[in-house]
Amino acid sequence: MIDRAKTILGDVFGYSEFRPHQLKIIENVLKKRDTLVIMPTGGGKSLCYQIPALIFKGLTVVVSPLISLMKDQVEQLTELAVPAVFLNSSLSSKEYNRNVERLKKNGVRLLYLAPEALPTQGILSLLSSLQVDCLAIDEAHCISEWGHDFRPEYRQIVEVRSRFPSAACVALTATATPRVQEDIKYNLKFDVSNEFIAGFNRENLFIQVTPKNNPVSQTINFLEKYPDQSGIIYCFSRRQVDDLYEILKSRGYSIRSYHAGLSDAERTRNQELFIRDDVRIIAATIAFGMGINKPNVRFVIHFDLPKNIETYYQEIGRAGRDGLRAHCLLLFSYGDIRKIKYFINRKDENEQRIANIHLNALLQFIETDMCRRRPLLTYFGEDYTAEKCDMCDNCLAGERKLIDITVPAQKFLSCVKRTDEIFGANHIIDVLRGSESQKVFKFGHEKLSTYGIGKEYSRKQWFHLARQFIQKGLMIQDAKYGGLKLTGRTYDVFKGREIVFGMLEEDLDYSKEKGRETEYEYNRVLFDKLREKRKELADKAGVPPYVIFPDKTLIEMAAFYPRSEESLLCIHGVGSVKSQKYGSIFLNIIDGYCREHHIEERPCKKRKALSDIREPARESRKRRYVIIGEAYNAGKSIEGIMAEFSINLNTVINNLYKYLQAGHTLRPDGILELSTISSDQQDIVLKTFHSLGTEFLRPVFDALDGEINYEELRIFRLYYLSSKVNPKESFLL
Repeated sequence: MIDRAKTILGDVFGYSEFRPHQLKIIENVLKKRDTLVIMPTGGGKSLCYQIPALIFKGLTVVVSPLISLMKDQVEQLTELAVPAVFLNSSLSSKEYNRNVERLKKNGVRLLYLAPEALPTQGILSLLSSLQVDCLAIDEAHCISEWGHDFRPEYRQIVEVRSRFPSAACVALTATATPRVQEDIKYNLKFDVSNEFIAGFNRENLFIQVTPKNNPVSQTINFLEKYPDQSGIIYCFSRRQVDDLYEILKSRGYSIRSYHAGLSDAERTRNQELFIRDDVRIIAATIAFGMGINKPNVRFVIHFDLPKNIETYYQEIGRAGRDGLRAHCLLLFSYGDIRKIKYFINRKDENEQRIANIHLNALLQFIETDMCRRRPLLTYFGEDYTAEKCDMCDNCLAGERKLIDITVPAQKFLSCVKRTDEIFGANHIIDVLRGSESQKVFKFGHEKLSTYGIGKEYSRKQWFHLARQFIQKGLMIQDAKYGGLKLTGRTYDVFKGREIVFGMLEEDLDYSKEKGRETEYEYNRVLFDKLREKRKELADKAGVPPYVIFPDKTLIEMAAFYPRSEESLLCIHGVGSVKSQKYGSIFLNIIDGYCREHHIEERPCKKRKALSDIREPARESRKRRYVIIGEAYNAGKSIEGIMAEFSINLNTVINNLYKYLQAGHTLRPDGILELSTISSDQQDIVLKTFHSLGTEFLRPVFDALDGEINYEELRIFRLYYLSSKVNPKESFLL
């Protein structure tokens, strides 16, 4: 069946190789095992059930939360000659009945349904008459109360699932913290945990956070860098959406708005215009996006602060789904926090506690001075060890000038102490700046020695400093009530035994960017000609342009100039179905352009024989981690590698771990010599890895009560994995 899956991948979907984890997931589903898939947006989740659906004899039922998402999936599958239908309220009675008849005649391989439709008597009666081989649950995080988009109707899926015990059940999502992952498995009653976590890192997204000062001007300046490109601008309120829409429209931008205040017809119309490339930009509230599978979104702007880090991750995930570079800009001001706090304070006590935890995690991401991927991915339980990603503002900002902020730290922390460690940053700053607010006088804090001693800094500067004090471990914030409390390190600062370094300025320059737009240099004139023809074909067929071919396919055509059907089949996204349907049309354009401009076809790397496909694909160029791994296996010591490459221990461990992850073996001897913990502790750590696995370090760290630091855990993970593939050196002996 795996050989069949590889054939379908190339012939139907036009891909030459599986992405990481896809093949193993498909194999697991084909064996009818419960399967949890955590894969970033654009990582290829849909193929994990679509390919098995074309192998199973029976029906695959896909639970999807939005009509637009179902419509998009079915349109793409129909274009690939895959028999798929949806049943929902958008269909006329005639269309609905026609789809039901197709199902009864076993003429359908995939059926898309909303979660609230699945348990209805009519649907259950229909499905009971059919052979259901697979139940796929998309956006599975909606089943968890700890998820950012909880939907009670998802809880009914488990009852329906019990009616089809022989069907495989696969739950898929791009956004799930470790707690949400456990919640999904618990609610769906997964007996055996077959989890495939592909990681949350979207390497093609450039992440930038910049202080908000004149947001409209900042937005316009940003848009000038992306002329004629598709993008989404997220705003906090409907009013802000409308205001921004009018401003940008008056300046000639191709833009529409989207929020709950518009009629259903207007929202649908605006969304369709955006999907079909008739409109370039959508200004929207959070209401927009879950059902959008538009691959060529080149930027996402957060005009206002999102409410939590999961929402932010999901919204930036709508950019760059084609794997090409995309830009994610967040405009941040402390005034936005007050808006979110206002709505948090209207929730009940437990909801407030959860919402404040989420908000604080978002603020830590925003105000970090390290690589932004570290706090972002750590939130989702992923251990990100790279020193620099080179795809975020912080990594490209170079060395930042840190100044001595010990005196303001002493002032702030002293004020926290003198107000009894029960107030939040807002009140502390009021006291420091000598505010005459009612709350200050109510508690008599105008009489404190710290009253008015911090007027030299603005409120924004004090907030910026306060977040740094938390990050540096000088104080902590109560998760339930938001009060600030001092830590043991604070007293070293008071007594001058510890100097605090940090940043005072807010308007940091994040404009420096790098990273190529695409993998290839391509002919933009030819690309535009191909894009025009694609739009013409899409309009005629009544589908979005990317359903014909995504941008990545057209870019490769404009880079390699294929002149034959054989050459065309080497291009990403061109399978036999698409080649037969559109091949001659696009080849004629390419051939005509090349003849006119005397351009020769460039050799394109031939698609591998499908039986030779491995997961993941190996890179042709020898990477640094390969050189380091080979040097270590050849007998060079870790100390010797550190000296030769001028890198620290953590970088060596990180590169050796990458070497293992790429499928190579590694000699285990010499690794444990790097550890400084006792042999008894070593045994406990290795057994914990054996029990919890090695994908993430956070669960192991927590299980050991934080007694073993992450540096040690990375050493032992490396040893555990290298021993696992070298039985003679197994730690179990």
